[in-house]
Amino acid sequence: MVVRRIAEFVLRHRRWVLVAWLLTIVIGGALVQKTNDRLVIDFSLPGQPGTETANQIDQEFHAGGKTAPYVLTVTMPQGQTVSGNEQAIGKTFASIQQDVPDVRVLDEANTADKAFRTSDDRTAYALVFYRFLHDPTASFPTDNLRTKLKAAAPPGATIGVTGEDALASGGDSGGNGVLAEVFLGGLGALIVLAFVFASLLALLPLLVAICSIVATFLLLLPLTYLTDVSFIVEFLVALIGLGVAIDYSLILVTRWREERDHGRDNHDAVVVAMETAGRAVVFSGFTVAIGLLALVVLPVPFMRSIGMGGALIPLASVLTTLTLTPAILGGIGPKVDWPKIRHENRASKSWSRWARGVVKHRIVAAGVAFVALGLLFASFLGIKIGLASSDSLSHGGPEYTALQQLKSGGVSTGILTPMEILVDTPQAQTVADRIRQIDGVARVDVATGDGQTAGGHTIVTVIPKEETANSSSVGPVRDVKDAVDGMPGVVGVAGVGADQIDFLKAVYGNFPLMLGIIALLTFILLARAFRSLVLPIKAILLNLVTLAATLGFMVLFWQYGHGSQALFNVHETGAVTFWIPLMVFAFLFGLSMDYEVFILARIREEYTRTGATDDAVVEGIGRTGRLVTSAALILFLAFVALASGPGTDLKTFATALGFGILLDATIVRSMLVPALVSMFGNWNWYMPGWLAKLLRVPAVAAPQPAVGD
Repeated sequence: MVVRRIAEFVLRHRRWVLVAWLLTIVIGGALVQKTNDRLVIDFSLPGQPGTETANQIDQEFHAGGKTAPYVLTVTMPQGQTVSGNEQAIGKTFASIQQDVPDVRVLDEANTADKAFRTSDDRTAYALVFYRFLHDPTASFPTDNLRTKLKAAAPPGATIGVTGEDALASGGDSGGNGVLAEVFLGGLGALIVLAFVFASLLALLPLLVAICSIVATFLLLLPLTYLTDVSFIVEFLVALIGLGVAIDYSLILVTRWREERDHGRDNHDAVVVAMETAGRAVVFSGFTVAIGLLALVVLPVPFMRSIGMGGALIPLASVLTTLTLTPAILGGIGPKVDWPKIRHENRASKSWSRWARGVVKHRIVAAGVAFVALGLLFASFLGIKIGLASSDSLSHGGPEYTALQQLKSGGVSTGILTPMEILVDTPQAQTVADRIRQIDGVARVDVATGDGQTAGGHTIVTVIPKEETANSSSVGPVRDVKDAVDGMPGVVGVAGVGADQIDFLKAVYGNFPLMLGIIALLTFILLARAFRSLVLPIKAILLNLVTLAATLGFMVLFWQYGHGSQALFNVHETGAVTFWIPLMVFAFLFGLSMDYEVFILARIREEYTRTGATDDAVVEGIGRTGRLVTSAALILFLAFVALASGPGTDLKTFATALGFGILLDATIVRSMLVPALVSMFGNWNWYMPGWLAKLLRVPAVAAPQPAVGD
């Protein structure tokens, strides 16, 4: 067996393995910042009409196309109005165009549209389109805009800066940085590990995790030279890498302790642990990697890069666990297992008792689990794909105050998500007149003056009556795209709404292919691992049920706000950001399958030893119950730390993964899996000859009915 040979090799060359890991830590640690500096921000969809138009706007105008605009406000002092001060306010906004690089300003002065003021005539505003920031270390121009606006504003006037990006990055929606998140996740994991091991061994999985994270960043660096890698990967490597590596090491170390408590010497205990738990770790790691690598079939560079970069996390965790962990255990393992309060020579009494109850009442247990999952699935049916509403982005700060002032003055939040139509300059007014007739369009502006034409093109700016946030409000964008399709001089439509339409078409249209690849590769991997036809199919179906239930939780918690307000002070989002469901699917499919592999691998082992399915279920759950729940809790705490980071989208993604892991480890793996395995009986181990030959594993005949059946 390959895993056994790895164990023997590591034990024979233990010191060289430790030296190699020491060098990896030194070199990797020195290059972590270089790797992070090469990560990029890019949510484009190459080949899609919205992205192509946005790229042309960016190239010609050096502003807009790829960004939602800032909204700058100037409020006149008490007793004064915008009327009579138009010239001063116009000069204020014109100074922004002149003094701030790579921006394009729309206001009343260059559009002759009096809609750029509130109904009380006290506040004037301008839309400022800026250039997209591909560098994650670069800062938004919020502070620069605020400084320039304040310096140029009329005496006594109050200024404000708001907009989608300003709201998302300001107010009370901030959070911890990556290092703080890793510290929080590591601290929570240490507490759980201290309970599990009750000895200094609790520090070993943390050490393995640190080495795994550094190794992942080291492996990630060459990838950044082959393709652009999203900045999101930095958060995923740090937090998910922490949880996954700890989980894998926890599984291996616990099995080593069990073999030691059964009387094996240290060498044999390491080898047996590697042959059993190590083998499960290998299959688990590749299952997680499969789910993430399937993202490469999507025509979206940032999701592809997350798939490739994310797949390095479980692979690095497996490599670290199978080399560094046995190297340490083979040397000082027995010495650091002090004080040895907890023993692993017998299965957990409480978990064995739980498993017997589930087996005895398997129909009831399965029914309760399906009802709980079904209720969450019902919520999933109400999901809306789009963007978080402006109400959920911030509940305080100057950005929030500026937006509320505009809303109270009768200005629609549609100004936050305008459409930008790139048109040949001579046809701009004709196109604008056509669009004004469309329902759902509040107004259409064609600006003149400096910076408003480039390359023979003009941008027609369309303000919808409502902000474009989800499938319910994207209708006007579709209507505008249909209206201008084929019109002379129209290059294309860009903006938030156009991106949503393109994303839904390009990404979710390819989802069946992604799902098919994941299901097929996972089936092959698990069929070989369990030597079964039934167990892999059941595992895949249960994973899909868990994923649907998790998305149902997202709808309740975030879209409807049942919990987001209380825990994060974030208003209901009204929709789930379009990239999050697919990301949750890719990560959670593999991560939750981890626990399926750990549990079923032990049940399979016990069935091989005893030949009795129910006894194997009881012993398998008794041996792995505490382990799986502890591992899930560690990963959950890592996601809690991730949820403390900035931005509503990151919080949504992290809470969904955290809830999904807990749901999977409790309702699904602790109730539904043992109940169904008990129900299927010997059918769990059936492997038809043709499939066994194809997978190169031993065939297992179908169980024969008892006499009299």
